[in-house]
Amino acid sequence: MKKSSLRNSALLMLTAIIWGVAFVAQKDGMEYVEPFTYNGLRSLLGGVVLLAVIPLLDKLRSRHGPMEKGSRRNIILGGVLCGVALFVASNLQQFGIALQDADTNVGKAGFITACYCAIVPVLGLFIKKKSPALVWLGVVVAVVGFFFLCLMDGLMAGQGLGLGKSDLLLLLCAVAFSVHILLIDHFSPLADGVRISCIQFLVCGGLCLPLMFIFETPSWENIRACWLPITYAGVMSCGVAYTLQIVGQRGVHPAVASLILSLESVFSVLAGYVLMPGSTLSHWELFGCVLVMAAVVMVQLAPPSDPAPGEREPADSSAT
Repeated sequence: MKKSSLRNSALLMLTAIIWGVAFVAQKDGMEYVEPFTYNGLRSLLGGVVLLAVIPLLDKLRSRHGPMEKGSRRNIILGGVLCGVALFVASNLQQFGIALQDADTNVGKAGFITACYCAIVPVLGLFIKKKSPALVWLGVVVAVVGFFFLCLMDGLMAGQGLGLGKSDLLLLLCAVAFSVHILLIDHFSPLADGVRISCIQFLVCGGLCLPLMFIFETPSWENIRACWLPITYAGVMSCGVAYTLQIVGQRGVHPAVASLILSLESVFSVLAGYVLMPGSTLSHWELFGCVLVMAAVVMVQLAPPSDPAPGEREPADSSAT
């Protein structure tokens, strides 16, 4: 494996870890504010953080020679399209969870959302992004792993798997996240990833704010009460992790990237176990974690895909 591919895979792994820990912050924050409020505030915070960081990053990278930022068109178009996809995906996820019955196995949402690792290679076929056989095998192993990780305990406790409105929203969320991953795969070699990330958060937050005031009843008291979850989600989950995703996906096959990113479900379970008092890990959850980890290792062994004819040289979007 090339050194650059290993580095990018490590960045995607770090993204999954941050997202996994953010699950705890997200759960705490939703006890005080509603979906559009939560997503809007954390997205705008992430965008503002990157606005402040971009000049510093530019100065650091300029020491290594001329810096290729990519065309203004690709930066703006990529940021806007990624922002719209992120807005759709994140809010479908929030409302899908909110519509679940009180006695629904909470892991069911994680399982359905994580299925984007299976949707990405399927959508990739329509844009001539074929995946090696070993990647398809890894997808199957990962989906089975997510089943044990998220659903097996609920089934053993007598909870069913019937599909309802919340499940449909979560499935649409998985499709939207798949589109987001494919958009990043297209634009990350063409323009500076940090600038694309900044624009996507400002777009996502800008779309959430009017809906927040129209459909929700935000209050400063509740926002202040959950400042810590919003700050973590805005700075780490948005400002840091989504930027690492855009930078890390550069040169990584989208199906492989989606499998690595889907480790967020594994890390969310582990984070809950460590950070939430009284949380435990069952034998089924541990077995599911092992399967998903094995799938991620498996796809790292897949042969690299041949570059598409006429593929452009990537712009410098390294964050370091």
